[in-house]
Formats: sequence, structure tokens, C-alpha cells
Amino acid sequence: MALDLKPADTVADIGAGSGYFARRFALRAGRVYAVDIDEKLLEIVRSKAPANLETIVAAPDDPHLPPQSIDMIFFCDVLHHIENRPAYYVKVATALKPGGRVVVIDFYKKPLPVGPPESMKLSDQEVIAEFQNAGFALSKRLDTLPYQYFLFFERR
Repeated sequence: MALDLKPADTVADIGAGSGYFARRFALRAGRVYAVDIDEKLLEIVRSKAPANLETIVAAPDDPHLPPQSIDMIFFCDVLHHIENRPAYYVKVATALKPGGRVVVIDFYKKPLPVGPPESMKLSDQEVIAEFQNAGFALSKRLDTLPYQYFLFFERR
């Protein structure tokens, strides 16, 4: 699996929505947090959640993750919804365990048949620069998705 999840890992799916990825992570990881600002979506997650999946109602500017508790923080198609990303990334960094990583999948900033309007998208270079400015380093990049970039970051 591209994410290399281990049975003891703790994963946070930020912007989890109705839990599509969170439920799948729960099949491989020890503990999963489905994090979203929408309580109604998290109700859907809870209705179908395995025992190792918990929900967290986040604030728009804070994921409310426990400090130094997460092995992998996952963002899929959600970064463009976060207004003050630099400050948000600082909070993300405090939630990571030593050696933890952030994974970002998001749409390329160009006309595509899927995803948000191009004006809302963030380029992969913008995302990489923002994470670097927040003290992260790009550790891996996968070019396996036709419409999205797939980036891995670790704290420096």
C-alpha cells in the first residue's frame, strides 16, 4: 500500500467528510481519527465506524488533535478549504509523533474534468512551499494519480 500503514499507527484524516478514507485506514491502522468541522458528516462516520475509529469535531483553524499522538496526518482534496494554512500547519506539526508524516493528495491547479474550479486549487509547488515554510520537508512524491498530486512530508 502506498501509505505503508502499520497496525500500531495512529492516523488522522483531516476533512474526513463522511469517512470514506477513515474507514479504510481503520482496516490497517491501530487508531484513526476522522476530523471534520461538519458535525452532521461526522454523525455519518460514527454510524458506520469500527471500534478503532473516533471522530473529532474540528474548528476551521484547529484540528483539535492530541499533541504528539499521530503517525500520519492525511489531507485529501481539503487544503483549499483551510484559510490560514501556515498557522494550521503549526498545529498539525504539534500533533505528529517524532518521525510522523503528513500526506497530501490534491488536484493539480489546471483545468480538469473533476475537482473544484481552477481558481480554488492550490498547485503542488504552492503546497510544497507552504509546508517547507512551516518546518516540513518533502520526503516523497508519487505520480500515480491522473488528476492529483500525492505528496509526503516530514518535519525537519
